[in-house]
Amino acid sequence: MRDAVIVGAVRTPVGRRRGGLAGVHPVDLSAHVLRALAERTGFEPADVDDVIWGCVSQVGEQAWNVARNAVLAAGWPETVPGTTLDRQCGSSQQAVHFAAAAVLAGQAELVVAGGVESMTRVPMGASSPSADGAAGLPYGGLVRDRYRGVDGFAADEPVPFNQGVGAELIAARWGFTRTALDEYALASHRRAAAAQDAGAFDAEIAPVALADGKLDADQGIRRDTSLAKLAELATPFRPDGVVTAGSASQISDGAAALAVTTSEWARRHGLRPLARIHTAVVAADDPVLMLTAPIPATAKALRRAGLGIEEIGVYEVNEAFAPVPLAWLAETEADPERLNPRGGAIALGHPLGGSGARIMTTMLHHMRDNDIRYGLQTMCEGGGMANATVVELL
Repeated sequence: MRDAVIVGAVRTPVGRRRGGLAGVHPVDLSAHVLRALAERTGFEPADVDDVIWGCVSQVGEQAWNVARNAVLAAGWPETVPGTTLDRQCGSSQQAVHFAAAAVLAGQAELVVAGGVESMTRVPMGASSPSADGAAGLPYGGLVRDRYRGVDGFAADEPVPFNQGVGAELIAARWGFTRTALDEYALASHRRAAAAQDAGAFDAEIAPVALADGKLDADQGIRRDTSLAKLAELATPFRPDGVVTAGSASQISDGAAALAVTTSEWARRHGLRPLARIHTAVVAADDPVLMLTAPIPATAKALRRAGLGIEEIGVYEVNEAFAPVPLAWLAETEADPERLNPRGGAIALGHPLGGSGARIMTTMLHHMRDNDIRYGLQTMCEGGGMANATVVELL
């Protein structure tokens, strides 16, 4: 019986916007992790049947199929194809799902899945429809028709259509206070700092050579932050809101890649699997709240896997905004000590199209280091979707 296993996982450090990776073209960021993955894992690039790459803003330097351009920039054989996909923030997690489906179906033997986003060089929203409505109202005008006058918004209040508004609506619905969100954000930075200090990220990061040296560590961790400093930040999405830049994910640059094959192919080529892709699902929820789909996606994944939440040793729930993992915890009743144990996007950053692969890479290394059998990853996505993946350590 065919299976889908991960035999390698690597990522760049996550750079701050206009930080250490600002001078690196996203194609070159992608090529860097492709080369590092092949070198560390030991497969021959010529054996790769496809490269499936996530990227959200596919314009400018991220246009024209980043995946294929990265293959060529990496110096891999011209015979290796590549395709680029967009499932918003979950794009590279979806790339892993598609890779698993291809090897399970027998359409491929070895697929590289991952993603990239240079939010410095291709700003967030660069590929959005025009603001004047020429391209149509998002989701048929649901934000206008459904949410004005709901959850504390005045009926005549202009409601900007963005995820920050969704985060505020979630905070209001679940009753999360500003203090609760700031406490969560502070904990994320502290977990990430502790992991970095312990060298927990070293094995998964492929340092990036720069003109003036190299970047070998994530730049977003704020070691000097505090509840007092977080309390000083403005609430940009609502004047009387609770969500701030401090309780939201950081705008970042980065890339990550994983190699997916079958146990049999890995054995024949002398490769050691890290984990089996046990279950992979996608779900959708309210497109205006937008950020709640990890809750039904988790339920769907656990149901398909035949597992209970208590059997999962680590949960990675993307910290797009602090209300997202907090609402997920409230609904799943999961153990908060198992959630994002090495910090999340609030501390490490969120290079949109690369985050799914970055999170899975971090989760797999944490599972290996701590002998954890099952891990679950889920992340909210624009349009009210979420991928969820259960992996099993081998």
